[in-house]
Amino acid sequence: MDMSLTYAAPDADLSAYITAFYEFRADVPHFEAGECADYAQIRFGFSGSGTCRFADGHIQQIPIISIIGPTTGNTNIRAEGPIHLFGAGLLPAGWGALLGFEASMLVNRAVDATDFFGAALAGIMERLHAAPTVEDKAVIASALFRELIQRDRQVALAFTGRVDAWLAASPSPMVDDLVATLELSRRQVERLCKRYYGAPPKLLARKYRALRVAASLALGDGETSGLMAENFYDQSHFIKEIKQFTGITPKRFEDALPVLAQLKRGRVDIAGPTDPLFQGS
Repeated sequence: MDMSLTYAAPDADLSAYITAFYEFRADVPHFEAGECADYAQIRFGFSGSGTCRFADGHIQQIPIISIIGPTTGNTNIRAEGPIHLFGAGLLPAGWGALLGFEASMLVNRAVDATDFFGAALAGIMERLHAAPTVEDKAVIASALFRELIQRDRQVALAFTGRVDAWLAASPSPMVDDLVATLELSRRQVERLCKRYYGAPPKLLARKYRALRVAASLALGDGETSGLMAENFYDQSHFIKEIKQFTGITPKRFEDALPVLAQLKRGRVDIAGPTDPLFQGS
């Protein structure tokens, strides 16, 4: 299959907001694949059209320039090709700096980015499409994101930095520890987590634990028995959690990863220190 997924790292001043820039091509008439639970995304579709079936069963057409909210499980993608798109993953601080509403409002949903950014996107598709490499596209997109970042970015960075550290500090972080660290009420912590991450802290801890373990399995960095014993109650819990957040069983990570999951291994190489999904994996 003629398919590629290439990445470019964000500049240092954007690394707290963006996981990575990426360019995806699939020179095929039809494409179907599953994506694990992930961060929010901004995507620019140059060719191809498709739909997403999200983890909660919601199905929708993906706009040409789209904002896809944080996802809580496997997202099934069906598209008519050939497909060519460019995108960026938004860290929680990036969501807070770029968008003025709670991420929880767009969990497992996609919206037209032009409804939010309007004239700021004028001409962006043509310039991105004409740029020859993913690195060149990243330069254009970086200039756009710098223009869009809102004034409250320092507030977003301060909060998400503490939450990311909490997520990375333990395989199974306790919500009480986060509440104590932030010196806020549990209700305030839940509200702010929903705003920036799209989910309350308990669900975040489960999601990040499952995805870190899945990343270790995909990279061959750990034995299944050890990862299961360190992170889950028993084998049934282990299998259920991994499948819920990735759409596939732990066995498939070891034996035969789906093609899109294989291509996304490249993100590990450029994931910055602010990305808790890859800390400690």
